[in-house]
Amino acid sequence: MSVEPDHTTLPLPKLDPSPRVLIVAAPYHRAIVEGLASGASAKLREAGAHIERLDAPGALELPTMIRLASDTSRFDGYIALGCVIRGETTHYEIVSNESAAGLMRLGVDRGLAIGNGVLTVENREQAEVRADPAQLDKGGEAALACLHLIAAIRRFGGDWRPQDEHILLA
Repeated sequence: MSVEPDHTTLPLPKLDPSPRVLIVAAPYHRAIVEGLASGASAKLREAGAHIERLDAPGALELPTMIRLASDTSRFDGYIALGCVIRGETTHYEIVSNESAAGLMRLGVDRGLAIGNGVLTVENREQAEVRADPAQLDKGGEAALACLHLIAAIRRFGGDWRPQDEHILLA
């Protein structure tokens, strides 16, 4: 495996008050997802975040679970964790694409701070390396992305999410 020599990671943002973050995990590949959750939780603890976890039935349900949780206004950010390993059918493409698109829509359209830690890999070995906090730590990266998005929301005026689903632009 090659590692990009000029891969840049942003430093941990300083957040006050401590953010409340919900980890939503799809534990189909439980050992992989637990590795992702371990890396994400470690990064969140380092930032002083309050953490809760909720399991979703699968990667396709992650956006819906986050959307439902966001209606409570209890959380500053969300981390979606899961693993989709390519198989013999087109199911991989559907799950990978629709899960990512759903998470992106929540971020862009609803202004949610979401770190996407859903692995999309060719095989289990790739997933193991990416989920391991001692190796590529994609769970930690998803947490860091979430924390930076929380910082951006706070910087640009707090809760800017539209209050009405129907937005008219002139």
